[in-house]
Order: sequence, then structure tokens, then C-alpha cells
Amino acid sequence: MGPEFSADARLKLLGVARKSLEHGLTAGVHWAVSPDNYTSILQSTRASFVTLNIEGQLRGCIGGLEPRWALVEDVSRHAFAAGFHDPRFPPISKVELANVRLHVSVLSPRTPLAFTTEAELIAALRPGIDGLVLQLGAHRATFLPAVWESLDDPVDFVAELKRKAGISAASAPDHAERYHAESFEEQR
Repeated sequence: MGPEFSADARLKLLGVARKSLEHGLTAGVHWAVSPDNYTSILQSTRASFVTLNIEGQLRGCIGGLEPRWALVEDVSRHAFAAGFHDPRFPPISKVELANVRLHVSVLSPRTPLAFTTEAELIAALRPGIDGLVLQLGAHRATFLPAVWESLDDPVDFVAELKRKAGISAASAPDHAERYHAESFEEQR
């Protein structure tokens, strides 16, 4: 299966993300993009994540699993949030923005994974392909498919995601969902 988004659509989404960061620096809010000015695929209601990197290091990442807005608006909101509201980092500065490389991930709908043991869950994973949501009670977290680049062993992938979710190593999640993402980044 080929990419869902054309090169032009990818450039438009990356441009929306950058414009939202620039707008955030001057106005303090995300860029209120008008979906009507974009093609139907960019107007569709989709979930996304926007990641900011500076010299290969994470500088912010915010997204959502639930599709709530037109994709261009979702990207605008998440780019602003990644730059100014990621609790792991201070708000981005104008100097940093010049060095930011943006990465956008557009998520597919999630599908539940059937499993009775953690070993079955691990065996069902497709390394390099699956994004994963794990949940146990109120504890929930996700890893985008890109995380496989740094955690390529499914056992480690699940263990780190459990840690991120606040699920103890001895406990098995009671719910899991997989998804895939079409990801692209600025060529800077």
C-alpha cells in the first residue's frame, strides 16, 4: 500500500505546522487555519501528532488519538501545543524555531488487539509498523510507530510503554489497540 498523502499534501501539512509555531510566537495562540482552503483529504477529520526536533533531539511532541478536527486544524493545534505547551520543555523561542525540524504523523483508526497474556500481545505486534495504545484501568499511553526505531524489540517496546503509562512491570494491560501512521518531516 502506497502513501495516502501526496507530496503536495505533506508539504501543506508541514507548512501549517510551521505557520502555527510562527503565529504562536507573535500572537500566543495556534494559527486558526481555515479547512475550506484545502483539499478534501486535508479537510477530513483525522488524528495527528506533531514532533519538533532540534539537531536530532526531541524538543516537543503533542498529538491526539481521537480525531476531533479537520486534519489541517488538528496539525495546527498540535504544532502550537508541541512548541508551547509540552510539559517536558519550556516554550519554544524564536532562535530555536529557526532550527526546528518538524515531523507530522497522521494516524489511522485504531483497532483492538485480542490477547489473554502479555506474551500473546507481544507476539501480535508488527515491529516498525504498529503504533500501540496500552491501558490498565485509568493508566493509558501510546507509542507511535516511529518509536520502533529506538525500541526495536517487541518485549522492550511493551515494557517501556507500560512504564510510560504507569503500569507496573508485573501487571498486564487489560486493553490494547494498534494503529499505523503516515509520517513525514521537513527536509531542512
